[in-house]
Amino acid sequence: MLGFALMGCSNQPQTPLKQQQLHNQTPSLQVENSDSTLETTESKSTAPPPLVRFPEWPIPGTPPVDNDQSRAQAQPEQAAPQPEPVQPPAPQAKQSVKREKPAHTANSQQNNRGKRLTLSQLIKKYPDLLLLKGSSDTKKIALTFDDAPDTQFTPQVLDVLKKYNVKATFFIVGRLAEKHPDIVKRMVKEGHIIGNHTYNHSLLTKLSDDQFHSQINKTQKILKNIIGYTPRLLRPPYGEISENQLLWASEHHLTVVNWNVDSLDWKQLSQQQVTTNILTNAKAGAIILQHSGGGPNQDLSGTVNALPTIIESLRSKGYQLVTLPDLLHVSKQL
Repeated sequence: MLGFALMGCSNQPQTPLKQQQLHNQTPSLQVENSDSTLETTESKSTAPPPLVRFPEWPIPGTPPVDNDQSRAQAQPEQAAPQPEPVQPPAPQAKQSVKREKPAHTANSQQNNRGKRLTLSQLIKKYPDLLLLKGSSDTKKIALTFDDAPDTQFTPQVLDVLKKYNVKATFFIVGRLAEKHPDIVKRMVKEGHIIGNHTYNHSLLTKLSDDQFHSQINKTQKILKNIIGYTPRLLRPPYGEISENQLLWASEHHLTVVNWNVDSLDWKQLSQQQVTTNILTNAKAGAIILQHSGGGPNQDLSGTVNALPTIIESLRSKGYQLVTLPDLLHVSKQL
C-alpha cells in the first residue's frame, strides 16, 4: 500500500530501488516528505500526534508555500483561514512602497533644485528684463561690439566707425579696461556708448552670488573711474545669465541686453561670411553682435574688413545706425 500511495503522488511507476529506500525511512520522515504517506499513516494509527503537530512543525529549508500546501491537504477545514494570517502580502507591499517613496521624493527635490531656466525660457518669462531687439516699427539698427578693448582690432573698428560717422555700443571687459583705459576714453570721446561685460568674461551661470556681484560691481567701479559715469547697460558673456542674476540686475537698475543678429565673427570668419551673416538677418530694430577684441591669437580682420560694406548696405536700405540707448529708449548711465 505504501508503494501504491507514492505512485499516486508522482504519477510514475516505482523502481525496486526506490521502494527499498522508502522502507528504510522512519515513519517521521514519511510524514515530512509525503502528503499521501501522511494519509496512509493516519488510517493505520489510532493516535494522531503527527497530524496535530505537523502544521506547526518547523521544517528547515522548506519555503512557507510548501507548509501551506501541506496544511491544506492535512487539515482542509483550516486551509482557508490559516494562510491569510501566516502570509502577509499586504504589509510587504506597504514596506516596499515606503522604501521607494522617500527615494523618489528625494530625487524629485534634487531635480527641482538643479533645474534652471534656459535662455529662451527666461526671454519668454521676462521679455522686459532681457532685451534682444528694439521696436520693429522703427528703421533703426544698433551695432554692438563685445570683448573690448584690445590694442589690435578695437582701434581699427573705431577708425571705420569714425570714417562713416557711426555711433555704436561697446561692452567692456573690466580687466582689459584696466590695461587700456585710453582706448575706452577714445570710445566715449567719439560718441560711443559703454556697457559692462563683466571683469574677466566669466560664464555667469557657473558663479556663486558673491562671485557674480563682484564681476559686475568691480567693472562698474573701473569704468566709472575711466569714463566718469556708471554704465546702465549689461551684457552677460556668451549671453548666458540665470534667473536670480537677471532679477538682481533689474533690482539694481541695470538693463540686460543680448542680441538677435549674430555675426559669428568670433569664429574668425572671412569678410564675406561676416557680411552675409549680418545682412541676411538684419531687420528693423535689430541688435547686431560683433567683436572688437578677443584672445591673443584670435583674428578679427573679417569683422574690420566687413564693416564698411555692412554700414553702406544698411544705410542704402534706409536704416539708421544708432546706439542701444537710442534704440531701446534707456539711459546710458545709472
